Amino acid sequence: MANGPGDPDPPAGHRLPARRLDSVDRDILRLLRADGRASVRSVAERVHVSRANAYARINRLIDDGVIRGFSARVDQERAGHGASAYITLKIVQDSWRSVREKLRELPGAAHIALVSGDFDVLLLVHTPDNRALRDLVLTRIQSMPEVLSTRTLLVFEETDLEPGP
Repeated sequence: MANGPGDPDPPAGHRLPARRLDSVDRDILRLLRADGRASVRSVAERVHVSRANAYARINRLIDDGVIRGFSARVDQERAGHGASAYITLKIVQDSWRSVREKLRELPGAAHIALVSGDFDVLLLVHTPDNRALRDLVLTRIQSMPEVLSTRTLLVFEETDLEPGP
């Protein structure tokens, strides 16, 4: 089975090859990104295939790891998270996996990326307020021995680029 967001990395060189998608697969993905709750029947009708074909394609996309799961888009402010920030981290070389596991445990951690450039990790967090954000950065993140330095970029406004309402 393919790796999901919580699964460990496969051993080097053992990652599944990218799935070749046809136009029907791409249309199915577009529809499900816009409405992850769409019925198989609705998807089938909109991409002009049978329900059995749509069902098989969706299951194949899931099994192949193309679709990693279904989720809701959340308005963070309305959900009680009035402060959001991107935090850049410089970390000790070769500590990515252990740092990632620690960052996953942080309250409000929404996205973690290993990146190239002036820093090593980009972390998106949502917290109830600036006090909680300060505590997260100064007490939790900067106390990790693998973290050499951080920089916090406050988010003033977000725009969801995913399709949908």
